[in-house]
Amino acid sequence: MSDWYRVAGDGRITLTLHIQPGAKKTEFAGLHGDALKIRLAAPPVDGKANEALIKFVAETLGLAKSSVSLKSGQTSRRKVLEVVGASATTIAGLAS
Repeated sequence: MSDWYRVAGDGRITLTLHIQPGAKKTEFAGLHGDALKIRLAAPPVDGKANEALIKFVAETLGLAKSSVSLKSGQTSRRKVLEVVGASATTIAGLAS
């Protein structure tokens, strides 16, 4: 298991992410310390980057947006998301 995601006993998975808003395109950018780096095309204004992050992660995992929630880091580059309904194997594949 990697440092950037943790699987709880009830199947919920928490992701530690480092976000780079205002990028040219939205994409995964590998590991950044103990977090997975994601470049977001959305600007960090009025929660647009947070919305784009949730949508991007949900679509990538094939989940509804309601299955992904922001647990901490609303105004920070370091964010923690909680994902319900994804497998640890699928999550681990995000970093590759």
